[in-house]
Amino acid sequence: MVPCVLRSPPSRCDSAEHPAGAASTWPEAFLLEQLAPEAGGQLPALALWSGLEPADLAYRYGLSPAAALRLGAAVELGRRALAARPPAAEPLRGGAEVHALLLPRLAGLSCESFHALYLDAKGRLAHERTVSVGTLTSSLVHPREVFAPAVALRAAAVIVAHNHPSGDPEPSAEDRATTRRLQRAGRLLGIELLDHVVVARGGYVSFLERGWLGS
Repeated sequence: MVPCVLRSPPSRCDSAEHPAGAASTWPEAFLLEQLAPEAGGQLPALALWSGLEPADLAYRYGLSPAAALRLGAAVELGRRALAARPPAAEPLRGGAEVHALLLPRLAGLSCESFHALYLDAKGRLAHERTVSVGTLTSSLVHPREVFAPAVALRAAAVIVAHNHPSGDPEPSAEDRATTRRLQRAGRLLGIELLDHVVVARGGYVSFLERGWLGS
């Protein structure tokens, strides 16, 4: 991900560019203008702010307390709207689509959250479950917690995903061990584990795309 670089905002004291009454609202518009191109149509700009308290927004971007509260509320509303999107009618194709689907709800979390996406025979998302919520650096997952719902829902395949609150999507040794256990369980049940995607602000890592889900 390209680092977010903000140009210095115009001075609040420049009355020619910012007439009376505008000083309390212009910072939000300025930030949106600066961060929207950085998203590149792949990473929603709001994901960069998810999890930041109004005080953090005020400190980082020079906002007044009122402006920071408004921006924080707008970010939360946007996050909820994206998270509430209905499942796509098309098959999920690749880690990028899984990342785009889950990032809005995972980006602001301070602990790891493990999710399972249950697909129908055409590869479309039929159901999604939060399997477990862990600590800052790990989430405990047992194969039965992933595959019991898969059997009950008659899923044809499963994709699992979890977040890294650190922002670094590189999988840990524990992530790899968990994936191997889930892959073995899926083979025994005849329900294929299609991918394990690590979601983070810094991007994503797909086990399938890395070639780590060999036969």
